[in-house]
Amino acid sequence: MLRSLSVRVLIALVAGLALGAAAAAYGGADIKGGIELFESVGGLWLNSLRMTVVPLIFAVLVTGIAGVADAAATGRLAVRTLMLIVGLLTFGACYTVVFANGFYALWPVGEAGAAALKAGATAAPDLIKQAPSLIGFIKGLAPQNALKAASEDAILPLVVFASFFGFAVTRLPDARRRAITEFFESIGEAMVTIVRWVLWAAPVGVFALGLGVGLRAGIGAAGEIAHYVAAISLANIGMTAIAYLLALTVGRVPLGLWARAVAPVQVAAFATQSSLACLPAMIERSRDDLGIADRVTGIVLPLAVALFRITGPVANLGVALFLARIYGVHPSAGQYAGAIFVSVATSLASVSLPGQISFFASVAPLCLTLGLPVDLLPILIAVEVIPDIFRTIGNVTGDMAITAILGRGERESATGLMDAPTG
Repeated sequence: MLRSLSVRVLIALVAGLALGAAAAAYGGADIKGGIELFESVGGLWLNSLRMTVVPLIFAVLVTGIAGVADAAATGRLAVRTLMLIVGLLTFGACYTVVFANGFYALWPVGEAGAAALKAGATAAPDLIKQAPSLIGFIKGLAPQNALKAASEDAILPLVVFASFFGFAVTRLPDARRRAITEFFESIGEAMVTIVRWVLWAAPVGVFALGLGVGLRAGIGAAGEIAHYVAAISLANIGMTAIAYLLALTVGRVPLGLWARAVAPVQVAAFATQSSLACLPAMIERSRDDLGIADRVTGIVLPLAVALFRITGPVANLGVALFLARIYGVHPSAGQYAGAIFVSVATSLASVSLPGQISFFASVAPLCLTLGLPVDLLPILIAVEVIPDIFRTIGNVTGDMAITAILGRGERESATGLMDAPTG
């Protein structure tokens, strides 16, 4: 169990919070000073993660758009699959805004717990950006200077520029397009390698940050961390239920048949926390239980696993909206719209990245879009092992749901032929 990075990071967080709280309660000035000095190691670790965000996001967006364009060129079914994927991701992001506002209205973030978490963060209050006016938001969608936007962590205009750049690349002759996409693929792989190196030291970095949180916040932060886990897990469960409804209503799969088909895949998702590892089971259940033709499963499911995480915008935007509550930020309608766009773009772009890398690469741009510090993200990464279970279950359920929807016509035709009278 200790071989799992997520488990080691979680243990490091608990140990850091406990030791920091104990030092705050019983330690002297020398011990507290030593903890504050060691906390700088955590700050160094966090900055090492932050330095990869802009080049990684730009690189994976450009290569991701090129990959989507290549997939769309394979035929009508691929285009329909891509349109359904983008539509459901956008719906998921909008659902998250509604869910978060309703959830926190029923179960508000406690002032004491929020203050405790903010006290434990290293970000200064002036790092929180004010919401722009509608005119300023519209003007800011396209950056005057892309390099300046990157240096100032202006993620939304940078994502807009990267999207235009990626689509422009797809219009180039094949040789030039391949050269550019290979260049950005290399940058993306290099950034992922750096993040892997940094995450290798995650237990040390999270322990150091946890010490500081525990020292300044005591045990008061624990309740809000549990609040966060409940919020993200329930949001993922809600999206899984929506995927069920889509299969039953749009895909027209009977409830009993759908439950028998999807249950083994969900068990595999719970055990592996990997959609890719569940692909063989999804193909088998879709073909044998749902009666979907190989022609459909052979295109839709690989595309879904490669590009589609139905809980991606749900969980990623949910993290950012939880932090907005912690910092007392109330996003404007324009910021919500920008965050929805960024959540869909980063979900599509970072879908092939490993878990912890995907978390930071997807959530950090959303925080920056909403004007929020990212200093609490390492603490939330440490407990991501729990919501990630529900993420994966939701993702495989969504993959099978869109397969049922797109394969509905052939399945109903086959059923009609079987039911038709003979003789």
